[in-house]
Amino acid sequence: MAFIPSATPVSWQCRIVHLLVRARMRPHAHAPIDPLSVRREMGRPRVARRWMARSTGATMERRTAGHGWPGGEVVSWPGHAPGAPVVLYLHGGGYIACSPETHRPLVSSLVRRVRGRAFVPRYRLAPEHPFPAALDDALAAYRYLLDVERIAPAQIVIAGDSAGGGLALALVLAIRDAAWPNPAGLVAFSPWTDLAATGRSLEENTERCAMFAGETIRRAARFYVGSADPMRPLISPLYGDFRGLPPMLVHASEDEVLRDDAIRVAEVARRAGVHVELQLWPHVPHVWQFFAAVLPEARASLTAATRFILARMSRPEHTNPAASPSAS
Repeated sequence: MAFIPSATPVSWQCRIVHLLVRARMRPHAHAPIDPLSVRREMGRPRVARRWMARSTGATMERRTAGHGWPGGEVVSWPGHAPGAPVVLYLHGGGYIACSPETHRPLVSSLVRRVRGRAFVPRYRLAPEHPFPAALDDALAAYRYLLDVERIAPAQIVIAGDSAGGGLALALVLAIRDAAWPNPAGLVAFSPWTDLAATGRSLEENTERCAMFAGETIRRAARFYVGSADPMRPLISPLYGDFRGLPPMLVHASEDEVLRDDAIRVAEVARRAGVHVELQLWPHVPHVWQFFAAVLPEARASLTAATRFILARMSRPEHTNPAASPSAS
């Protein structure tokens, strides 16, 4: 399908954030990727991240591994109601970096709006742990919510950004194939859904994207894919059969290299009869929801995600898995 840019106005805050992100990230866009170096850099600046997270009013509790939970954090809104939404949030970072701590600003901003809780697993990272390690940990985290926390699947929404958005989609495919009860919905911010790297936006946006070039994506994919086929649906959900999956909300930037990963996966979902809400935002950087403390576009995206999540709580759909071919 042809891509038509949005005519939505861009805030002055967005223009400044775009320039700052570009100044920090673009010098590395064409360089070889060292996962250890990426992990160090993505954890900074720590002070700003702590301030953004604490300003939301949410509380953070570290939870060590046990009873199937792979370790991670629980982010809660104080005094949340027993039936409040529960978000299983899978952080991004190209499958090689980031953690529950790096994503506190984004997750706590979402928790503040839904007035619920988020469980953020510390899934294993590549290249030390390539596919299917991250997916196995995500599956274990979902079973933990069902079996140990005793949370009803109709109360759970799975969410993630970038690689975590792709992992969230792979997780709902795996849940469906295992005939487990579906969550109420899925939210994906700038999801990485095609590790075979075939999207046209990898080239079309390689100079416009504030963070990455198309080559960045191709190089990063190899760490997680390892010796597997990158078109396996549980690696690249774009190639999966979406029949029987829960409703989805997908947000991406018009200018990012992963734009077509979002557009195409939304089209696959629609063709499979899945309710999907796709919105593209102009000029924002990849996973701009991080900047909710300063960016109107980030707050608008999180508000839309909140409406979607709360609607799923009051009107759950597709909570029972449908029979379909295996997506593995």
